[in-house]
Formats: sequence, C-alpha cells, structure tokens
Amino acid sequence: MKKQEILAYFQNFLTEYKIDLFEKKVLERTRHFTFILEDLFHPHNASAILRSSDCFGIQDIHMIENNHRFKNEKDISLGSKNWLNIHRYNEQEQGNISCIEQLKTKGYTIAALSPHHNDIPLSELPLENKTAFVLGAEKSGLTDFTLANADLHVKIPMYGFTESLNVSVTAALTMSDVANRIRKTSIPWQLSEEEQWEVKLGWTLSSIRSSRDLIKHFLNEHPEVSGSFPFSEFI
Repeated sequence: MKKQEILAYFQNFLTEYKIDLFEKKVLERTRHFTFILEDLFHPHNASAILRSSDCFGIQDIHMIENNHRFKNEKDISLGSKNWLNIHRYNEQEQGNISCIEQLKTKGYTIAALSPHHNDIPLSELPLENKTAFVLGAEKSGLTDFTLANADLHVKIPMYGFTESLNVSVTAALTMSDVANRIRKTSIPWQLSEEEQWEVKLGWTLSSIRSSRDLIKHFLNEHPEVSGSFPFSEFI
C-alpha cells in the first residue's frame, strides 16, 4: 500500500478545508532549525515555547527531562502540541548527552543560547547549517556539559540593566529571527516530501476524535503497513 493511499484513507475523515489547510501549512514547516529545552521546570515556559514553535513553523522540539518532566499547560500552548513533533529524553538523568549526540549525528550544529566570551549575536548567525538551539533551565541556565559540547554560543544583544530574558521570550525572539531570515535566502529549509507526508499524517490523526479506534481498524485490515509510520503514539 502506497504512503499517499495511507494518508488519503485517514483524510476521508477530515473536511476539505482542513485538508487544504494542512497542505498549505506543511510548506511552511522546517527542520532546518530545532530547539532543545534543557530541564525547564516551569511548565508555562515550556508550553509557551511550543506555541511559538508552531507559530514560526519549527516542527521539532527536544525536551531534556533529567530532573523535571514536561507538563503541558493547555491554556498557554493553545493546542500547539498537536502540530509538533516533541522528542523527550530522560535516560537515567543522561538526557542531555543522548539528545546532543543524536542531533550531532543528524548533522545539527549545537548553538547554546547563552552569553559567552566567543558568542555570536543572533542577527549575525550563519544560517547555512542545520542548527539546534539549546535553552537552559530558568535559574541555573545551561549545564556545564552542554556549554562544553556546544559548537557555538549565541546571544541576543540587550541594552538595559537586566542581564537576561525570560526563557520563553528568548525562544520566541530566536525563532522569529531565524524563521524570517531564512525565508529570504535560497537555503533549502523546507521539509522533504517524505517528511511532509509524515507530518500531514500526524496532523490528520491528531484531528480525528476517534483516531485510536480508526487506526486499530486500519491496521487490522492492512497489517503490512504497521511499520510505515509510528502509529503507536496515537493508540
């Protein structure tokens, strides 16, 4: 069974308006940039970052949960969690190591959003390489491991007396800057056709109230496609 046939099967349970909307929005999504949240302990900050990520077309958020588990605050995230791929790391308090190693293997440059003696102003950050921005916990900031293993350090210039921004504000400003700048370049920042299919299928399943029962019925009818998509997260 072809992947487009799988998508079409589930899209039968959507309105034409929503199908068209997904077709338009998926063209604005990117994995050229991603964000790592390192042990944030205020759920409203993490939830606000999810909301900003959706608004600026950032598809993936990586959450390191060595000491604090993410709890979505729906009044703040406003459903944005349904449109994102959220990756969580809490492997025996070694989540930051696992996360950063995996992203480096996938070709990401690790950019610590933290003032440093060799830091780069955000507006001057080169956009050619895939980049994973790391945000630290609200009071303690980034861990020594992350600071030591970051490929570069990025700062948002500030001109007042206060030395730092709220973590969710830092994320939103960074997302806005890189999302707007890259759209003015010829850099291939959009999702591949395979990634677009995967994202649209995820959005579709998140939009169907009875998706769990529908997926089970579909897999019973077509067991050969069970490995084509991680359906388990929707069951």
